[in-house]
Amino acid sequence: MTTEPTPSPKAARLERTYDAPAELIWELCTTAAGLEEWWAPDGFETRVSELELRPSGQLRYTMTATAPEQVAFMRNAGMPLSSELRKTFTEVAPPTRLAYLSRIDFVPGHEPYEHLTTIDIEVAGDRTNVVMTVDPLHDETWTQQHRAHRGDELDNLEAAIRRRTM
Repeated sequence: MTTEPTPSPKAARLERTYDAPAELIWELCTTAAGLEEWWAPDGFETRVSELELRPSGQLRYTMTATAPEQVAFMRNAGMPLSSELRKTFTEVAPPTRLAYLSRIDFVPGHEPYEHLTTIDIEVAGDRTNVVMTVDPLHDETWTQQHRAHRGDELDNLEAAIRRRTM
């Protein structure tokens, strides 16, 4: 089921293949405990406060800078170390597709806007492919940084999978 937004023609595709069943990856992407294990760029931690897994449902969480480099970046950018973030699910199709709009309201001097991310989970024999499609942000610098963070998150997902399957 979907509430429609489609990826931008300039969206980036980040792809990974994991040695795990699709159901485990779905669980890690759609439960508070799962998200808290991996869903933050390096140097940050995530705490989920609300999760309504349905189209138009909300995900609210607090992301906090914890590593010295990230703390310094946030302070230098004039941003708080912790921010409450919100996502609105636009598509929930277990265990193969998840899409959500993120409210980008934390950029100093920039008007808030919505940003689309889709996650496709595809069985590939005894492995699972994950394709994250990420729309661009308001400028190239923020877009590149965001894509790098998302790549880190996918690496962190692999580490969470290993912890769960060992």
